[in-house]
Amino acid sequence: MKSLSHLTDRQAISRRLAQVSAADTARWGSMNINQMVCHLDDSYKVALGERKASRASNFMRRTLMKWVALQAPIPWAKGFPTLPEVDQRKGGSRPIDFRQDLASLLTTFDRFCDALPSPCVQHPIFGEMTAGNWMRWGYLHADHHLRQFGR
Repeated sequence: MKSLSHLTDRQAISRRLAQVSAADTARWGSMNINQMVCHLDDSYKVALGERKASRASNFMRRTLMKWVALQAPIPWAKGFPTLPEVDQRKGGSRPIDFRQDLASLLTTFDRFCDALPSPCVQHPIFGEMTAGNWMRWGYLHADHHLRQFGR
């Protein structure tokens, strides 16, 4: 399974992130490329414990949905609503300058891959997460949004 704990998978996502362009357009969804960059940056900061997000968890989300999202060999569904704290049209970080925002994401991505807090923070939807869970989620979340923009 692909995970940011594997160096080749981490390098592949890092390369794909570095290749995004301000001119990229979404194949689905309503966010633009700069909002996506800020969304990923905010999401990794939640995992690092640097940004707070409301809990949207219940038994089904912490068990079945978590297992499907992290273990099933299928792409993530399109159109799943995000939490307001990582939604750039609501409470997420507002895009400022594409190059600055991308540089922030790349820095946060590296810190996420290198230094998850111990114990790990809870995922707002999936609840308790191991470092391995977070690394798998980190890969899948970036991959999902990179595919959204054809990367």
